[in-house]
Amino acid sequence: MRTTETTRVLLLPGWLNSDPEHWQSCWERQYGDERVEQSDWNWPRRGDWMARLDEVVLAGPGPAVLVAHSLGCQLVASWAEHSAHTARVKGALLVAPPDTEAPDTPPQLHNWRPIRRTRLPFPAVAVISSDDPYCSPERGVQMAADWGAELLMAGPRGHLNTASNLGTWPEGRALLADWMA
Repeated sequence: MRTTETTRVLLLPGWLNSDPEHWQSCWERQYGDERVEQSDWNWPRRGDWMARLDEVVLAGPGPAVLVAHSLGCQLVASWAEHSAHTARVKGALLVAPPDTEAPDTPPQLHNWRPIRRTRLPFPAVAVISSDDPYCSPERGVQMAADWGAELLMAGPRGHLNTASNLGTWPEGRALLADWMA
């Protein structure tokens, strides 16, 4: 689905951004989806990222669908808990949410604690891998339940990123298209 005046697809990469071979970057090139650029990908500050998402949601015409990967999923949960503009979002695809409360979380991500667990005010689908190195399946399932997201288990696919060899991830795009239809 291309970004249109009626529904914009906003890509929310995680920590360190999505590299050129990541499925989000492929979607941006192939479908014209809009990446939400952050001022600091290395030391992400939750409040700064939330403010930026608010700006982008308000700047464009019509409603948006959020397509988040990794820390982008935590951004959606945090933003939705505080923003007055959640009605502009039709839904969210949350792929590989990380467990930022894990003991081995890098210090750059400590300000993403605690994980926001408020039910999202829009429909969401969470895609969880059974062998994600950044989140156990149990923690991922619990986050999805807390957020009120439909859960899809992807099997052993790692962090559902470039290292997972997803390419353009046609299954993810089909899921998004079916879900938005």
